[in-house]
Amino acid sequence: MRRVFVIVLDSLGVGAMADAPAYGDAGANTLGHISEKAGPLHIPHLLELGMGEICPLPGTPVPEKFSGKVLRMNELSAGKDTMTGHWEMMGLRTTAPFRTFTETGFPEELLKELSRRTGRGIIGNKAASGTAILDELAPRQLETGELIVYTSADSVLQICGSEETMGLAELYRCCEIARALTLEEPWKVGRVIARPYVGKAPGQFKRTANRHDYAVPPFGPTVLDALKEAGLEVISVGKISDIFAGQGITKSHHSESSVHGMEQAITIAQEDFHGLCFVNLVDFDALWGHRRNPDGYARELERFDEKLGKLLPLLGREDRLFITADHGNDPTHTGTDHTREQVPLLCWSPGIGPARLKDRDTFADLGATVCGLFGVALPAGCVGTPIEEMLAQ
Repeated sequence: MRRVFVIVLDSLGVGAMADAPAYGDAGANTLGHISEKAGPLHIPHLLELGMGEICPLPGTPVPEKFSGKVLRMNELSAGKDTMTGHWEMMGLRTTAPFRTFTETGFPEELLKELSRRTGRGIIGNKAASGTAILDELAPRQLETGELIVYTSADSVLQICGSEETMGLAELYRCCEIARALTLEEPWKVGRVIARPYVGKAPGQFKRTANRHDYAVPPFGPTVLDALKEAGLEVISVGKISDIFAGQGITKSHHSESSVHGMEQAITIAQEDFHGLCFVNLVDFDALWGHRRNPDGYARELERFDEKLGKLLPLLGREDRLFITADHGNDPTHTGTDHTREQVPLLCWSPGIGPARLKDRDTFADLGATVCGLFGVALPAGCVGTPIEEMLAQ
């Protein structure tokens, strides 16, 4: 292969895994329930690649023929979050889930130290919706300059700051301090997230595209490291670079939205490079899954599909496209947490030929397949087995 594109539709699960009841997610099916509640879906290109072969789509007509090789992948790692999903795709199995502070908030000792080092007071310290906590606490922050600290069902410490009064540089400085404090137990979290916003009053506050994630570095070399060391380009789009703490990345593109991320991928597909373009499209998860909005999720899928139709003609026989997800986030499910689901894997290039393949036991088989396409050895300590049918020209 000359070029491989991996596009992650963040949270687009296609049905509950066998162990979903242990996570409180029995019956979850992100894509299936979106089609049922907000369909029919106008996603002709995803259906052409074979999405309808691996997930029932109530209310959405599915064509008789498709052109890709398709299957479902199960997650081997413990957890159902962004980092475990992406890390496993690139060969790392996480055996213990990242710690969450959803029920308790963060320890008082941590917040005192964060306040001391940043020179700012702390308010919030609870699990909350990112938009709701702004309406509740942003008016006070605008007056006092305190940090709004909150979490979610994920292993995250999030800090809100006004771009207009605090400024991005100061918000990022505070988040870098929080990241340094939370790298080790007992305060360790998977990600610290800077959440800048604009606005002056409840109902007017809006989070901006200048979000920045500070992730724990991967605990070992990944497929990305192997590709980079082999002299191949590893181009990230969206929050991929943040998820891997920059490891194994040769060039990074920040996205303002999922539509923008696809536009960046289309531009990259018009360039001559040798290597991997790895794309994360986060709006499915952040804007619609967590907010339990099936209609918004459905329209986001349709916007993606329109851009997919512009990407496909740019790919030749020496290119390979994979479309997948990192976990589920069923917008019809209870609560606001991710859901433990199988994820799709659609593989396509011109002339590859259609096939419904056997489901896989780990996301890592995707990374092993990417290595196989480039003739690069899987790093020591990585898991995964190449999908032979996706290696064939």
